[in-house]
Amino acid sequence: MPPLETDMAIRLRDVLVQFSGAKLQFDCAIPKGGIVAVTGASGSGKSTLLNVIAGFETPDAGTVEILGENVLGRDPAERPVSVIFQEHNLFSHLNVLTNVGLGIDPSLKLGVKERGKVAAALMRVGLDGFGKRLPPTLSGGERQRVALARALVRRKPILLLDEPFAALDPGLRSGMSDLLLDLHRQEQNTILVITHHPDDVRRLADSVIFLDQGRILLHEPKAQFLDHTAIAAVARFLGK
Repeated sequence: MPPLETDMAIRLRDVLVQFSGAKLQFDCAIPKGGIVAVTGASGSGKSTLLNVIAGFETPDAGTVEILGENVLGRDPAERPVSVIFQEHNLFSHLNVLTNVGLGIDPSLKLGVKERGKVAAALMRVGLDGFGKRLPPTLSGGERQRVALARALVRRKPILLLDEPFAALDPGLRSGMSDLLLDLHRQEQNTILVITHHPDDVRRLADSVIFLDQGRILLHEPKAQFLDHTAIAAVARFLGK
């Protein structure tokens, strides 16, 4: 039985984005509580898809529904979404505690309760005692953990990650993937993660959205996606 509309975390209906002579069209329904890998060739529209959901990109047509509500016209801060970018988006002149605290209150009016939430989030991502460190003194994996802690304190039901492990070596990628899976089991949130790596799909995803030339070519369970050989673009991605 297909999922009910009330079980949907995200619903894009006839979404159209046009720029620089390109036309991108998205139509999909993403159930609550899963991890979706978003992949495809460079320039296929992966980041645009996440930006439309997050509110950083306004479509030329169509509707964007999150948890059953049309969020078109709402600023990113007003949507029940957290975003982690490849570049981490940390402020280099602010210490780790302050960077995470921004997820609770951008004005940084943090009381004892809020500081306790920050400390708890840092402990959950393995950075207990790192509060006074500055981002430039951290490794790439540590900076990603700070960004993840900031997303945790926001407590949003949807988490979007745009190639979060791209700059990490294989060992760190594996460690961050394990941490993300562990936190997902605890939070039961809905996660969309852009990746160019088949191993990330195998390790993380419940289902896969595969984009090609600005359109969603496939949206299906991971096992079904990994069995594809007939579609050339998918076969190339999988190395088949």
